[in-house]
Order: sequence, then C-alpha cells, then structure tokens
Amino acid sequence: MWLELAWAGAGGWQITADWCSWLKADFTADLSAAEVVDFVARVLSRLRAPSGARFSVAVTPGRNNPLTLKAEPVEGGFALFVRLTPNGDDDVCHVQMEIDPIATVELRERFGALHAALMA
Repeated sequence: MWLELAWAGAGGWQITADWCSWLKADFTADLSAAEVVDFVARVLSRLRAPSGARFSVAVTPGRNNPLTLKAEPVEGGFALFVRLTPNGDDDVCHVQMEIDPIATVELRERFGALHAALMA
C-alpha cells in the first residue's frame, strides 16, 4: 500500500492511495501549505519521541479532515493505519487502509524529506 500527498497547484493538494491495485483513492483536498507543514511536523515529533508509543495525527484537526494517520508500534517501527475521507470527517464515505510495519528510522527519513521539501 502506498499513500501520496502532493501539491496540485492552486487547486490544493492531491491525496492518492493504492492498495495492491485493488483499492484506490484519488481526490483533491482544500488544505493550506501551513496545514500540511504542521501535519508533517507533528508526525515527525511523534516519530522522534523516545517512547515509541502509538499515536494518531489528523491533517486538519477540528474541521473537515481528509486524512488521519494512526501509528501502532511494532518491533522497532510502526504499522500505519490511514483513514481517508474525501468529503471531510465522513463516517459514510471513507477509505481505511493499513500499511505494514516500517522501521522508525525510515519513517523519520521520509517525513523529514517531505518536511524539508515543504520548507524549501
């Protein structure tokens, strides 16, 4: 399974997910650059925490949220659970996906690279 959050220009952000080519989600989300930077920074802060405890981070807490990432600690890494809601906080129209465990170091590197790209 893979998940991508990409700048789509003036139209906002494109959120794309693919699970073994069996289940796909692809939609635009009205997010500001600041919201995405904040989301990535919050994920990084949790990945850098020494506890390795489970955590959940929403892209836009408190309003129509298109993406929530939950991380469950598993042997030196995290299994990720992604909830996509194209219509924002929708309990009817949503996709939930699970990503196999990824080493914490690798997750830190990937989110760090995303954060650096957003800040450039």
